[in-house]
Amino acid sequence: MSAPPIKVRSKPAPAPQTPAEWEERLSDPWWRLTSGVLYKIMVKGDPDDPAASSVMPFLPNVNQIRFLTGMHDRNVILKARQLGFTTAASIIALDHALFVPNQRCGIIAHELDVAAEILRDKVKFAYTNMPPELRDSMPLLRESAKELLFAHNNSAIRVATSMRGGTIHRLHISEMGKIARKYPAKATEIVTGALPAVPANGVATIESTAEGTEGEFFDIAQRAENMAKAGVKAGPGQFKFHFFPWFMDPGYVANPRKVKISAKQHEYFDKLEIEVDQPISMRQRAWYVLKMENDFSGDQQKMFQEMPSTPKEAWSRSTEGTYLTPQLDLARRQGRIGNVPYMPGLPVHTFWDIGAGDGTGIWLMQQHGLASRFIRYIEDWGKGYSHYVNELRRTGFVFGQMYLPHDATQTRQLETKIGAPLDMLQDLAPDWSWQIVPRVHDFQAGIEILRNRFSEAWIDEEGCKEGIQHLSLYRKKFNTRLGQFIDEPEKQDGHSEAADAIRQWAQGFTPSLIPATGGNRRSGGRKRTRSTGMTA
Repeated sequence: MSAPPIKVRSKPAPAPQTPAEWEERLSDPWWRLTSGVLYKIMVKGDPDDPAASSVMPFLPNVNQIRFLTGMHDRNVILKARQLGFTTAASIIALDHALFVPNQRCGIIAHELDVAAEILRDKVKFAYTNMPPELRDSMPLLRESAKELLFAHNNSAIRVATSMRGGTIHRLHISEMGKIARKYPAKATEIVTGALPAVPANGVATIESTAEGTEGEFFDIAQRAENMAKAGVKAGPGQFKFHFFPWFMDPGYVANPRKVKISAKQHEYFDKLEIEVDQPISMRQRAWYVLKMENDFSGDQQKMFQEMPSTPKEAWSRSTEGTYLTPQLDLARRQGRIGNVPYMPGLPVHTFWDIGAGDGTGIWLMQQHGLASRFIRYIEDWGKGYSHYVNELRRTGFVFGQMYLPHDATQTRQLETKIGAPLDMLQDLAPDWSWQIVPRVHDFQAGIEILRNRFSEAWIDEEGCKEGIQHLSLYRKKFNTRLGQFIDEPEKQDGHSEAADAIRQWAQGFTPSLIPATGGNRRSGGRKRTRSTGMTA
């Protein structure tokens, strides 16, 4: 679609008057989408004017125009809320289906009810309210809550929470960040099933507000953003990065006389002006402060997520449901996460989480006075215990105590025999001293112990990079039926191993009680037996 420079209409263009004029205008997709003549949308009514119409011509706003002018064959949109991209996507899909024969257009939403609402209130509404003669020349052959199939050209639009199979010539995925966070398996299915169904000459668009720094949406958007930062133009089949901040919407303004803007808030806006090279007016500042106070109870982090000014703000992680965010934030402010080097002459203690079929995480720590100095974090998945013993030996460190969780004494299927993890580790490293950390009475008590002791922790940012990331993302399980987090850790996202390993330090390490180093010490377990079954 060729497009003129960005220009936003404030009112619809004049309607064509003759059949020749209609034919000319209808051959131009840009006119069809931006003139305001063909399509109407439902909008929120004006609370100050009950008589104001809630039905308006679709006139793309500045952000929608920016997207239309820069559209690529693969697009990923990181945005502020309520910019109307789902509405625009619905009109774009409808227009393509109406005017191009034998096309399949799809819109994916994060929930089935939302998908049905998009089809009913955006796509079908716009179709129903087209100029009657034009609409009647493009009749529906079949209609359901999930699909519209047009009789005149065999094109169709369908909505779903995922799509697999067939060909999708135009695909729009709405709120992919929410899908990835709440339904990661569904997000993977979209990436492996729906996106490959879009042909090379088709168009796929993924849009969302940010929902944290993990998941399919983050991965796709981050790759595209990094390409854009490097000045690399997206080629065919590569995702192009689009970012739409709140301040680009001309409607996001308020009366500054009715809003108190603090000096700290003005400082934020002043820095933002420099960063984005654009003035932030008093009316825009007033709207931002009002929005944050009224909708988000003054929570700046939620404003970053829902109404970001920059991609960096958007990606700043959500703390909802996380276990250790306040402790990590305090550690950073106090300088306890940074350069924490190895100190020769001090033994290195290790704290393990050993998974039964999943991952293993190990923190390496030196105690210096009252400071527990974490210098390295090691993790892997699907590897035998010999792998981790070899990784530790390669460090060349002199080890003190090896702290294992209570279930290390439980019998399980090992690589070639049935036994306890502790037994295998002692066989692999008989010169190391192994300690079993007693089990606490419940999980929440262990978390509280870790939170209370976190002020003792100093963590090397480079050597423990993956561990820090896991701790920052360690969160409660999200119950999709209840729509809320529950007091149970999420075990399926790969972040629990690091947290469970460092809990062994909090629950089991007391500097004044460190036993003398020496081969094969252990506590909290059963007596070791020889292969004959006799007690050693």
